[in-house]
Amino acid sequence: MAERALVLDFGGVISKTLFETHAASEKALGLAAGTLTWRGPFDVDSDPLWRDMQAGIITEREYWTTRARETGRLVGKEWDTLPPFLTAVRGNDPTEVIRPEALAAIETAKRAGHRLAILSNELDLFYGKEFRTKLPFLADFDLIVDATYTEILKPDLRAFGFITDGLALAASDCVFVDDQLKNIRGGEASGMVTVHFDVTQPSASYAKALSLLSA
Repeated sequence: MAERALVLDFGGVISKTLFETHAASEKALGLAAGTLTWRGPFDVDSDPLWRDMQAGIITEREYWTTRARETGRLVGKEWDTLPPFLTAVRGNDPTEVIRPEALAAIETAKRAGHRLAILSNELDLFYGKEFRTKLPFLADFDLIVDATYTEILKPDLRAFGFITDGLALAASDCVFVDDQLKNIRGGEASGMVTVHFDVTQPSASYAKALSLLSA
């Protein structure tokens, strides 16, 4: 079998979304249960800001910057960027918000001899540089491409080119997994095999990715 690669987005795909961890966030911030009501893909009708992002009216970065500011005001903080917000709500042990399904899929792909890569628009921008040092499984990855530094965001085809060039693989030998449809469209245009990750069904999404990887 030809060498292949599993290429993963980070936020939402490897880590749980902030929507899924509201209870932990409220506890970390000392907020009453139920204070954080924005639910993104888990309740689209009740989150007009998320709908604006999905429609392309605002960017994903603008969505999260707005949520950081709103949440900061609740606790007397001025959070105009994501790192202090995420540090406050995710604490000193970010492994707690890593999807177990992600760890299992990464291990399965690794055991099968496949390459591993991350293609993120904002890994260090959102989480801060120290975040990576607390996630030992990242050492299993052959390549991490982060637009925090390249300044080339998905779905720009050049972002996908960083992966194929860095791994020295054809795009058709890469299975790309992302939770944002616009990025999936970019992956398709680059020639990669794609899986539109459903954050409400992570097990099924990873099962599909591993099936395509071994096809």
